[in-house]
Amino acid sequence: MEQLDNVKINFDSQGLWVLNMALAVVMFGVALGISVNDFKSLLKQPKLVLVGILAQFALLPLLTFVIVVLIKPQPSIALGMMMVAACPGGNISNFMTHLAHGNTALSVSLTAFGTLLTIVLTPLNFHLYASLYEPTSQILRDVQIQPFELIKLIVLILGIPLVLGMLLKYKNNTLAIKLSKLLKPISILVFVAIVVIAFSKNLEVFYNYIHYVLIIGVSHNALAILLGFLTARLFRLSFKDQKTIAIETGIQNSGLGLLLIFAFFSGLGGMAIMAAFWGIWHIVSGLLLAFYWSRKPSKIVVA
Repeated sequence: MEQLDNVKINFDSQGLWVLNMALAVVMFGVALGISVNDFKSLLKQPKLVLVGILAQFALLPLLTFVIVVLIKPQPSIALGMMMVAACPGGNISNFMTHLAHGNTALSVSLTAFGTLLTIVLTPLNFHLYASLYEPTSQILRDVQIQPFELIKLIVLILGIPLVLGMLLKYKNNTLAIKLSKLLKPISILVFVAIVVIAFSKNLEVFYNYIHYVLIIGVSHNALAILLGFLTARLFRLSFKDQKTIAIETGIQNSGLGLLLIFAFFSGLGGMAIMAAFWGIWHIVSGLLLAFYWSRKPSKIVVA
């Protein structure tokens, strides 16, 4: 089991460059559906914004840290959990929210707002909690990761595409809509293909160690969804908004996590396998939950 902390996922620099581009294209495609009005609408409903941010960027990283301290997984797996928890919501959450009859406008707005916050909060949360837990802090010391380098990469692959996509939508909304319909499925398929190719070269590693992250990954994801739902319920939001924040909290941009792991941790085994499994599983769990909620009648008030 200890060997997992020393296992490396083979992923060459060319593959990493393509992964960077694929993630940037995914973000650009998401941004084509975002306008300044989405941010303005959030300002009119500050409670929704604060609850969404609280669940995703404050409570989820904290909950993850508590889980790590309690179950004491291998340090590399713990780092993978912390990395996923520090990432923003995944863009597929918008589709799942729509399927679940949630507040799609809120989902899109939180994705946009969360992406902006990610530039600062992802490196901050990851470095904070990884430093507080001695087994993971030792890995950080060995890697000597610089938070500013994390921020710089996130700005390049998330921040710039977000601004460019929103700018195009503002200048030419018709073109933005056409490009969005084309880019979203293509970019996601390309990204999935790259991840599959990366792990196809490491099938033995994945096969030998996947069982170590299986239960942890499923449980971590379930707790993240439940955390978002209960937080929204605690603040007496509508059932529609409860579903939205639950999905936003449980569907993380694990693709970003994988990219950061390959870029800064040389594909550290436990981290990469944890993030890759989350990326697969959260699609399954999110779709199942969204389908279940789509068949449930909406509630008007919260008990």
